[in-house]
Amino acid sequence: MARKGKATKGIEKAQPFEGISRVNPNAAGMDIGSVEIVASVNGAENTQLVRAFGNYTADLEHIGDWLSEHGVKTVAMESTGVYWIPIFETLENRGFECLLISSRSLRRVAGRKSDIEDAQWIQTLHSYGLLENSFRPQADLIALRTLLRHRGQLIEHRSPHIQHMQKALLQMNVQLSQAVSDITGVSGLRIITAIVNGEREPAKLGALREPGCKKSAEEIGRALTGTWREEHLFVLKQSFEMFVYYSEQIVDCDEEVERTYAGLRVDNDPGDLPPMSRRKRGSHSKNKPKQSDEIRAHLKRISGVDLSLVDGFGVSLSQTVLSEVGTDMSKFPSEKHFCSWLGLAPKHEISGGKVLKNRTLKTKNRAGQAFRMAAQSVKRSETVFGVKYRRMRARLGPAQATVAVAHAIARVVYRMLKYKVEYETISVEEYEKKYKAQQLKYVKKKAAGLGFALVPA
Repeated sequence: MARKGKATKGIEKAQPFEGISRVNPNAAGMDIGSVEIVASVNGAENTQLVRAFGNYTADLEHIGDWLSEHGVKTVAMESTGVYWIPIFETLENRGFECLLISSRSLRRVAGRKSDIEDAQWIQTLHSYGLLENSFRPQADLIALRTLLRHRGQLIEHRSPHIQHMQKALLQMNVQLSQAVSDITGVSGLRIITAIVNGEREPAKLGALREPGCKKSAEEIGRALTGTWREEHLFVLKQSFEMFVYYSEQIVDCDEEVERTYAGLRVDNDPGDLPPMSRRKRGSHSKNKPKQSDEIRAHLKRISGVDLSLVDGFGVSLSQTVLSEVGTDMSKFPSEKHFCSWLGLAPKHEISGGKVLKNRTLKTKNRAGQAFRMAAQSVKRSETVFGVKYRRMRARLGPAQATVAVAHAIARVVYRMLKYKVEYETISVEEYEKKYKAQQLKYVKKKAAGLGFALVPA
């Protein structure tokens, strides 16, 4: 029997071929630049009409008028930086079907390259249905996704200033990082604020610690005896002010996110949220939003399920995944398609019946990174995913184990969002029992294939 997808040797078989026909006769293609937009549409007698426009708002309206004059219904454009966003939103609001195309899908034969030829090439491929639209969540979640991405950038911009503060303190031999576990915690910020305001007495600085601090005030005071050089104090002051500024901006961003949540009109009733597990309640994530309970209720109202209950997830990761993926799972035919889009499934390259490559591609998918973070957070936990991670790590190593567990978590989230079912986990003992039964079934089948029969000891 021939392998699937492989011709049988020595057998000639006629396969029907109808040629290539135009799937989208009323299609247009666009090449978008920083100062110019080139559009191409079908003309008469196998010709293409090409026209260049500016990128001002009035020019975007002219593009819509020009496309309407030529009966265009669908437009394909390459995702070039952020230049595509204004024209995409303008044409979408005017009723055109817009497709955002990845640059991987537009590889062409080497030769001369120009904006006109690029627009014609995009229009040609789109006319024959050879382009695949990139995924975008529902329009209601676009604003939320923009704000959450901006919040993540604010956290990234704040991080270097924490390092600058720690470096300035170490250069003055002020061992604050040894006195407290986190220099941006309650005790650490109190001490840094006092230093910036001119306090140098170690005893007074040590007395600013929180009552729950592990080290005594005397020991902290000895660690805070430094040289107090002026140049390092100046660096510390400016870095601390930048840290405070970004922290305030993050708070303002959280308030805007809360207003965006309130503006989303969804009919799902969140109801009474089940209590979080003790392990999740005890987590102290510094970057999580302050209004976690309110955001959790909004996420349940939008999606219909509580993603924060999934092992490895929390409110922060839940809203990241929901804003990047959306709630409409019909765009992904199966779990395999979903995990492939996340970058959590290996890409098979087969030639001559042999697997040439079988590896997971590098991706910048934010949702995929969120699932990897969830897998990292459960690697020491007594959960099903934690047991799976430790078993996979012993066999494949930590990197592949992280991807495998992230893949398993993604399949759970896909089913929750598609079928609107809540997360229900099983005990580690039950999981181990099922895994043992699965392995026993496999060993029996393997032994039977070799002509042996297993006998229990």
